[in-house]
Amino acid sequence: MLTAEKQNSGQEMHTLYHDHHGWLYRWLRKKLDCSVLAADLVHDVFVRLLTRPGDPAIREPRAYMCRIAQGLLVDFWRRRELERAWLDTLALFTAAEAPSAEEQAQIIEMLALIDAMLQQLSPRVREVFLLAQFEELTCPQIAARLGISRATVERDLAKALQQCYKVRFAADTV
Repeated sequence: MLTAEKQNSGQEMHTLYHDHHGWLYRWLRKKLDCSVLAADLVHDVFVRLLTRPGDPAIREPRAYMCRIAQGLLVDFWRRRELERAWLDTLALFTAAEAPSAEEQAQIIEMLALIDAMLQQLSPRVREVFLLAQFEELTCPQIAARLGISRATVERDLAKALQQCYKVRFAADTV
């Protein structure tokens, strides 16, 4: 049997869904020009509402749902760009060199995790990390390029590597 609190929460969610589903769908449909994707994102917004911590009442439901939907849209566009970049890279492989479909899916997931990790870093920490990883600059070279101390570069790299380890170990538990 449902407790009164859970029943009220369920009724609140039913009311939110009934009152705002159509509006949210139309809003996303207009932004995306794709009814299927809009429906998926509306579903994801309501899943987020259902799984949000705590159960405070939502004072401005449309604004709150828009904020969730906009975050999901950013994630969607970022993921689409990652997939496009991966497909561009994959085109450089010969058929024999190309990873299997399963490996490709795993690569895309890992790229998405890395991208999310990079987005959590401050701009300077992200830049320091990318200079070290992709341009293979040393700490003194990065410090000179950015006009910061070597100790700051080392701290920033340590922060970025901590995030990398979090992503790495989170990926192992998935």
